[in-house]
Amino acid sequence: MNPTTLTIVVLGGGYTGIMSATQLVRRTRRAGARVVLVNPSDRFTERMRLHQTATGQTLADHRIPELLKRSGVEFVRGRATRIKPAQRQVHITGPDGREQVLRYDYLVYAVGSRTDTSVPGVDAHAYTLDGAERSAGHLAERLAELSRRGSGTVAVVGAGLAGVESAAEIAESHPKLQVVLLGRDEPGAGMNPKARAYLHRTLDRLGVRWRGGAQVTKVLADGVELAGGETVPADVVLWTAGVVAPPLAREAGIAVDDKDRVVVDATLASVSHPSVYAIGDAAAIRQSWGMVHGTCGSGIPSGVHAATSIARRLRGKKAKPFRFGYYHQPLSLGRRAALIQFTRADDSPGRWYLTGRLAARYKETVTSSPPMFYRMSKRMAIPTRFLLVRTGGRANRPVDVSGYAKTSSRQAQERQMAG
Repeated sequence: MNPTTLTIVVLGGGYTGIMSATQLVRRTRRAGARVVLVNPSDRFTERMRLHQTATGQTLADHRIPELLKRSGVEFVRGRATRIKPAQRQVHITGPDGREQVLRYDYLVYAVGSRTDTSVPGVDAHAYTLDGAERSAGHLAERLAELSRRGSGTVAVVGAGLAGVESAAEIAESHPKLQVVLLGRDEPGAGMNPKARAYLHRTLDRLGVRWRGGAQVTKVLADGVELAGGETVPADVVLWTAGVVAPPLAREAGIAVDDKDRVVVDATLASVSHPSVYAIGDAAAIRQSWGMVHGTCGSGIPSGVHAATSIARRLRGKKAKPFRFGYYHQPLSLGRRAALIQFTRADDSPGRWYLTGRLAARYKETVTSSPPMFYRMSKRMAIPTRFLLVRTGGRANRPVDVSGYAKTSSRQAQERQMAG
């Protein structure tokens, strides 16, 4: 490969990375750019279905090379171990243990997030949906073992969307097991009262016992310990409480926030390293109404926008700000029911919601849509607004992150020196 060829490296082959990579090819052809997508596995992980994986359900086997076929994107299987922003290099370790160095002109940081396992005992005793040693697949095996035995208690920690979906899925798939859902807030805390009441009734119907105001301070071999010293016995603990980004950017001296997400400006470029763009869960994206939290609904549009921003820079044009507003909170409750809470742009609950089998079909349509968008993305440059039901309205304007950027840059430098 000609070393002078303009090269754009995309780290991460999840929902956002694949969309960004395919759009980069479409939008930078005149510049003759080489687009390289790097991911540790050649299997595309449908993160929105990990609660189904945890109950042993067989899912479609999507392969990244197949999704990228005839897109013009070059796929490299390997794990990024180090970024050198000054040299514009990424060190990659392949599945065979060999290391290679990729040079880049632009880097798209789409490494996603992982479950925050900083609470004592989580790494040693709890399962997580995205873990390596104690993953959703391993959890499925353990749950099947308990079901064959005829009894057992599963504690799901975290009453957010992932925790609720997991608790409902486990209860429906393994009716012999007792499922306990523990969270600081009650399930559906971010929904309107009627939608929340439907959620609670559905959890009751499935046999899920839930407790709000429960702060887990330690995971034990046979349960969890709450603030105040109470112990909740459990044969299995699934931890879904909180996420953080991988430390790769922080270790490279790139400005990050307290969750290791790359701090970006309005165009999604890093505030400390403008040749680095961050998208999806790995980016701290601020809107006038607040911080964007990681979802597929916000991640895919951010991937398209980053591609658009890079393409505009290559053409000598000013990149436009990313404007995003939420539309819904889709929540599956087993295979036969779901709850769709329609929201305002800032993700606060609106008046309307959808329930039951119709909601389940709605949720399935949302969950299965990314491969369709990838196929479309290979054929055309998709406008960001095509993927946005909302942009946050006229009040959603670019946010000045200069003061925050200085703090984040200093923290990144201090962490790099400490490391």
